[in-house]
Amino acid sequence: MKQKLDTLIVTTGRDPEANFGVVNPPVYHASTILYPTVKSLKDRSQLLSYGRRGTPTTFALQEAVAALEGGYKAVLTPSGLSAVTTALLAHLKTGDHLLMVDSVYGPSRHFCDTILKRHGIEVQYYDPRIGAGIAGLMKPNTTVVFTESPGSVTFEVQDVPAIAKAAHAGGALVMLDNTWASPVFFKPFEHGVDVSIQAITKYLCGHSDVMMGAITTTEKAWGATLAGHGALGQCTAPDDMYLALRGIRTLSVRLERHMKTGIALARWLEARPEVARVIHPALESHPDHAIWKRDFLGASGLFSIVLKPCSDKALAAMLDHLEFYGMGYSWGGYESLIVPQELKGNRTATLAEVEGPLLRIHAGLEDLGDLIADLDAGFARLAAAER
Repeated sequence: MKQKLDTLIVTTGRDPEANFGVVNPPVYHASTILYPTVKSLKDRSQLLSYGRRGTPTTFALQEAVAALEGGYKAVLTPSGLSAVTTALLAHLKTGDHLLMVDSVYGPSRHFCDTILKRHGIEVQYYDPRIGAGIAGLMKPNTTVVFTESPGSVTFEVQDVPAIAKAAHAGGALVMLDNTWASPVFFKPFEHGVDVSIQAITKYLCGHSDVMMGAITTTEKAWGATLAGHGALGQCTAPDDMYLALRGIRTLSVRLERHMKTGIALARWLEARPEVARVIHPALESHPDHAIWKRDFLGASGLFSIVLKPCSDKALAAMLDHLEFYGMGYSWGGYESLIVPQELKGNRTATLAEVEGPLLRIHAGLEDLGDLIADLDAGFARLAAAER
């Protein structure tokens, strides 16, 4: 029977019959794997070969991620960034041309500007809103078109189907960082993506205690991805994989709460006199709202706001004494976060000008009224500091 998403989230990657009726897959700690015969050692005919190549714990999480993403198979990496870098290295070589979205996650940009360029890979940044116009940037040696939708910090929603159609026509592979939406709210392979990347650190784990990434691919892209992943020696810790599997079981209900709280906060902030604008794809005011509505099944709890110009002193007065919003990097956990962001140096193909301080907000699972009251008090401190 074909399972619907909420059922799949609960059941995928589990096999109680194979584990003496235990509901959750057991945790295997392993490096050395023994072979019973010389023949099995030589032909690698048994399922397990070496701890780095995976254990039943690994296979359970990989199966779950691939099933949720709707892809062929998945591999795991030690962080979301390592999933990005591994995927790129697996499919690029010296002399290739990479089209990278200008609104990409900052550390991904750093990798492109340092490691990839050092190894003779041409990196060209493009406007996230280019859509089918990406065809005009394609070259004979364009191997990968990398997308991230919505974009980091500034949340441009890309026309992924149009980009994928043009990229495939030019012989390039399409990669997507799908961390913001997760497999619950965006189905990458239904929109033409070949390689989908997740920072499991964020929503799939959901509890701010695991660093991990995942790369899911089509069958065609799988061979090169697996070979690159193995050559780079990527592997993940068994206890972390267990935590990620446990986090996945509540993914749907958590994301629904993150979405509702995030949209409610965004609408409240739109009405605040201190706020110049709110950048949230689910709001009608967002310039890419129509594309979001067409392609996405929901919104996560991450968005940005731009304050009207204010002094550093006033901004610190607002943020330093917030009770329910932590100031820390990452997101996707149960706790709300707020972090000032700096765009300078993170754009080369497009301008991303802001009227005042840019704040990235993650709406956690706290009570909405408490979160609003906390921001309201923060705005009062900001105003007092400006007098």
